[in-house]
Amino acid sequence: MTRILHVARRYWAVTLTVIVGLAGLVLWAAGAGAAVPWLFSVYALAIAAWQGVGMVRDLLRGHWGLDVLAITAIVATVLVGEYIAAVVVVLMLTGGEALEDYANRRAKRELDALLTRAPQQAHVRRDGEIVDVPADAVRPGEVLLIRPSELVPVDAVLLSPETTMDESQITGESVPAEKRSGDPVLSGSVNGSSAVEVRATATAADSQYQQIVALVAEASESKAPVVRLADRYAVPFTVFSLALGGIAWWASGDPVRFAEVLVLATPCPLLIAAPVAFLGGMSRAAKNGLIVKSGGVLELLARVRTAVFDKTGTLTSGEPELAEIRPEPGFDERELLRLVASAEQYSSHVLAAAMLRAAADRGLVLAEADRAGETATNGVVATIEGREVVVGKFRFVAEHAPEARRTEIAAGQLAVYVAVGGRYAGAVLAADHVRPDAAATLAELRRLGVEETMMLTGDAEATARHIAEELGITRVHAECLPGDKVRDVQAVERRPVMMVGDGVNDAPVLAAADVGVAMGAKGTTAASESANVVVLVDEISRVARAVRIGQDTVRIALQSIWLGILVSVGLMLVAAFGVIPATLGAVLQEVVDLVAILAALRAIGGRLDRAKVVPGEPRAAAAASEPELR
Repeated sequence: MTRILHVARRYWAVTLTVIVGLAGLVLWAAGAGAAVPWLFSVYALAIAAWQGVGMVRDLLRGHWGLDVLAITAIVATVLVGEYIAAVVVVLMLTGGEALEDYANRRAKRELDALLTRAPQQAHVRRDGEIVDVPADAVRPGEVLLIRPSELVPVDAVLLSPETTMDESQITGESVPAEKRSGDPVLSGSVNGSSAVEVRATATAADSQYQQIVALVAEASESKAPVVRLADRYAVPFTVFSLALGGIAWWASGDPVRFAEVLVLATPCPLLIAAPVAFLGGMSRAAKNGLIVKSGGVLELLARVRTAVFDKTGTLTSGEPELAEIRPEPGFDERELLRLVASAEQYSSHVLAAAMLRAAADRGLVLAEADRAGETATNGVVATIEGREVVVGKFRFVAEHAPEARRTEIAAGQLAVYVAVGGRYAGAVLAADHVRPDAAATLAELRRLGVEETMMLTGDAEATARHIAEELGITRVHAECLPGDKVRDVQAVERRPVMMVGDGVNDAPVLAAADVGVAMGAKGTTAASESANVVVLVDEISRVARAVRIGQDTVRIALQSIWLGILVSVGLMLVAAFGVIPATLGAVLQEVVDLVAILAALRAIGGRLDRAKVVPGEPRAAAAASEPELR
């Protein structure tokens, strides 16, 4: 009963209309039928006046709304004495708004789930005891207890031997993830059946889940261009409906025909179907580990013609491994690696992590820098133990050590050059690997209508072309600075253009593209904030899935719009001949509204999309002489 009262209060206009209708039945049964037309007519005109205030405000702002037809229909039915039809139209109008609200709530269910499930509390070990504190009071480095089936409040690493984590709200994957000691644990994950301890690696505000919540909050307030396109149908649809009603009146000489046509012209499908479909598409994307920041992005995704990719961390795994150390005379391997890792600890580049892992594996003790600075895409300059250490691309290092020379490396390998105290100290080689699903993703994009693929990377030409040929990418621009990437994307002719990247150096080009897609599982916050779509799972196949969801959403939105238009026009043409009474016409229009909404709700999808298995394409080997990664 409480739930019924809550719904009745939320949709008070529908409730009041039903009460007026029941009151009319009571008056008619009590023998006071003469009062019913007055009750229904006055109420219908009052609702029309209330709706008319909003309509006038829209008109003054230059917006010709579709509610003009609904208000005209109410007034027309009252004037010709079809007072029952007038109340039905009022019920249709208010009920349509209620259905829209319900459909929006249904469509946003997965998005809202992220917002409502945000971790609020943490069990922290302090002074040998477990104390409960707000999640935002947890500091990096503190040890937390996660009880069975509890949410992980902040990003952390697992200290206990093993556990399973349900990461479905973060990644979209329903299969629990197996975690072992030392593995990263995402905030928002649900612990398995055993209590475990974790060590916090970030504050709540900087953790994955809170960043997702911020993106979802931004995404849930959007309106797609196709929805505005639906609004633009208002003028032709209104003119057509009024003209048809006028012709029917003129041909028959009966003003009732005008009202009979207009009650079937009330365009709730146009007002509701498109927003519901786009919210449903955003909800479906969320279930698939994709945060789409606006409905308009879904429309652009549906029309993407060029896909541009960064290489490192996007098409490749982004986890290069140390392959070889080549010191110059005066330096040994361990000393060179120690200096490289000491400088790279101040870098956010993925290669820095590889150097740090290699140093840790060899038990090297890193030195603190007196000062350090990173030049995006080029390298790091740090003062370590009184010497200037420069680590990065050949050109960058050669500016500090003119005698630097390139080193020969194998195909697929990457070179990092080093200068110490103004002297060339050698090179460190690493190898990065193409993601196993990269070729299949590119093939799927081509099937979805993407006409051109392109790679933009700061790597050397030989490395970039080796990867491009392996994946069948048609165009390559190598050795790019962030500004070069922006100019290259702006120069693309086949648009819309989608840019996929992950690093901080990709943030400008992600913002410049028509659709920026950030690989957010490992990418930087800057990239995620600049992008229109954030991939929460470390799978590039989700990029093709995003395009497919965009295409499905736009198709369903347009199908729902035209379904409502065509059925309404067909019924109006029949009503013009006097076949459909006004009251029955109003009821039929309510059915049309419901059908259009249900059709639009198909955009939500019922389950997690599964990527299609695409046979691997032929891979060509290419020799490389001077590749380098930055």
